Amino acid sequence: MDKLKITGGARLNGRVEIAGAKNAALPALAACLLTDQPVELSKLPKVRDVRTMLRVLEQLAASVTETESGSSIITADRYASHEAPYDLVKTMRASVLVLGPLLARYGRARVSLPGGCAIGERPINFHIEGLQRMGADVTLEHGYVEARVEGKLHGARLSFPTKSVTATENLMMAACLAEGTTTLINCAEEPEIVDLAELLNAMGASVHGAGTDEILVEGRPFLHGAKHRVISDRIEAGTYLIAGAMAGDRLELVDCDPFHMRPVLEQLSGAGVDIEVSERTITVTAPDRIEARDLRTSPHPGYPTDMQAQYMAMMTQAHGTSVIAETVFERRFMHVGELLRMGADIRIDGHTAVVVGPTKLTGAQVMATDLRASASLVLAGLVADGVTVIDRVYHLDRGYEPIEHKLGALGASIERIRS
Repeated sequence: MDKLKITGGARLNGRVEIAGAKNAALPALAACLLTDQPVELSKLPKVRDVRTMLRVLEQLAASVTETESGSSIITADRYASHEAPYDLVKTMRASVLVLGPLLARYGRARVSLPGGCAIGERPINFHIEGLQRMGADVTLEHGYVEARVEGKLHGARLSFPTKSVTATENLMMAACLAEGTTTLINCAEEPEIVDLAELLNAMGASVHGAGTDEILVEGRPFLHGAKHRVISDRIEAGTYLIAGAMAGDRLELVDCDPFHMRPVLEQLSGAGVDIEVSERTITVTAPDRIEARDLRTSPHPGYPTDMQAQYMAMMTQAHGTSVIAETVFERRFMHVGELLRMGADIRIDGHTAVVVGPTKLTGAQVMATDLRASASLVLAGLVADGVTVIDRVYHLDRGYEPIEHKLGALGASIERIRS
């Protein structure tokens, strides 16, 4: 397995272009299964999860071609399989997003129970119960979700017990080809859901209310092709924003959307970080003193759980004591043990972490446990004294374009050690 080697102490300076959002690209790719016409997607990030989803689509007989401009054209104009096998989807939870489109279009789907980061229980019962309410027969057998429907799915009124991004996306896509109207209540409100709705509407769907807690979908007999540009990745942008706050002389993030990042920008500004915002650019400079500030994660429009680990790395360098409450996933403090190896002062009490800073971090051999934990260790390595070696960075590759290239171009001393 590849490793990252970071020598701390370098100052970051320059511009970094933010990639397309992984969490928007994956449902957009799944949506291509809803039509037999070509769908052209631009700004797909060059990350492992996207490559895996493209392989899933090819397994389902979609063709994928690249344009000279770097866009991908996906055409699902023939039927060869309704199965997303375990070997392809075992590393990526978002693979379950093909369930709704396959069932809605072909009347049948067989999708392996998904994998992904081990950050807590993320059951797919909301997906299953919603599809059952829409007329599908759904069972779990031998590690697979088996779904069938006679004729077409029908519209229904579906209420989520708690907010779920993938369940909202999956049922929203399934409803696009259902007969009648589907109302989704207590929906997730993330920007990636709005982006998916914009793609679906460009394909001829009728989706209203995305970005609020209630979405109305009027079913259509078919959808057509479209062109769509994936939104920028607010989590990648937030990670580089914190890198600049910890070690940046002046760092400019370009082609990002500050509106999507308001919770992160407000949190960092409250901690004393110097941030300048324009329409598509954010500039950050490391302050003389980072102030400790408490944090509580919550679904959008709250502070995103995907930025909790990175914020904790920054709080190790803040003056004072910060209390970080994780309310979304129950096992999202696995990076704490690795930060402790580097000299951090952190105590865990259930779903709360107490961070005392500033502490002098020292380079160490550490191990990534999940995607965002990987990013927190990179950030800690940037300011640590000496050399940090991060093992199992395949987690990082799932959601970040090569971070050693982007940080290296900004002046960091970072290299990949290939196994």
